[in-house]
Amino acid sequence: MYGVNKHYGTPTNPCAPDRVPGGSSSGSAVAVAANLVDFSLGTDTGASVRVPASYCGILGFRPSLGAVSTVGVLPMSQSYDTVGWFARDPMILNRIGRVLLHLPDVDPIKPSQIIIAEDCFRLSTIPSDQTAQVLVKSIEKLFGAQCVKHVILGDHVKDKVPSLQHFMDKGNEDQVDDIPSLAALSSAMRLLQRYEFKNYHAKWVTKVNPDFGPGISERIWDAIKATGENIDFCHSVRTELRAALTALLGVTSITFIVKDHGVLALPTTPGEPPKVQANPSTSDIFFSRPFSLLSVAGSSGFCQVSIPLGRYDNVPLAISLVAKHGSDAFLLNLVETLYDTLQETI
Repeated sequence: MYGVNKHYGTPTNPCAPDRVPGGSSSGSAVAVAANLVDFSLGTDTGASVRVPASYCGILGFRPSLGAVSTVGVLPMSQSYDTVGWFARDPMILNRIGRVLLHLPDVDPIKPSQIIIAEDCFRLSTIPSDQTAQVLVKSIEKLFGAQCVKHVILGDHVKDKVPSLQHFMDKGNEDQVDDIPSLAALSSAMRLLQRYEFKNYHAKWVTKVNPDFGPGISERIWDAIKATGENIDFCHSVRTELRAALTALLGVTSITFIVKDHGVLALPTTPGEPPKVQANPSTSDIFFSRPFSLLSVAGSSGFCQVSIPLGRYDNVPLAISLVAKHGSDAFLLNLVETLYDTLQETI
């Protein structure tokens, strides 16, 4: 999440040099943000394309799980690992996607609905007039006000993903600074990721005992100690979540034809990038809230794009759009269609 590297240093965030660039594909994001290259690749298991894109003020795309081959990529958590990409220009983002996804050019499709996750925007420390309202105004201008819908995403997930009860923290259900069902989703995601990491890397880690940096070391050893407890529930959560979000993003017309080109909008992260001097060993709070948002696409396997929305308090901010699994081409086209209007509205 930070991009801080004990061994090689921290890549400098070109948009905010005193702020972290985001991890772990931060070098790729920095290269694009610094105008050194037109695009770059990155891996996104937990958030490592979406967060650096947000913090560095560029576009970042996490494709649908399995849409881009991971052959030749060292696994971290194989049921979450994806190969994504960064760009400054939405046309280039789209072109790279066509190559990596082996897709022909297709005409853009008007979204059937763009759903604003109201509770997720309330979780953010950035005022909604800088994020959600900018998006809503742009959508209304391009597609009409009838496209905009609103939802309390946490309530929908809680109702439709019953297996999450195994990960709910009963003491935090009434906290206003968290969304309990999404916090539970984040817990399930990280548990399964640790378990998969252990299965692939435990032998090497225990034999070699590598010199990991602070913050990284603690998490790796936590993963090595992970057990298989509740893993079956983790898989159930993912299956139920994908069904719940597919239903949410689909629209059944009066002719009973399902139009499934819906999009979910939420903040990429719940706040501004931390300063470089921040201590990663105290980052548990910093980790928990972002992963409540990032686990929505991560656990469902849906595609997500982070779009820059200018600056707030002199640091970059961003918004994310999420589309159902396999809708990568639709989402890339939508970003290209929407981008200029968003920038004008900002």
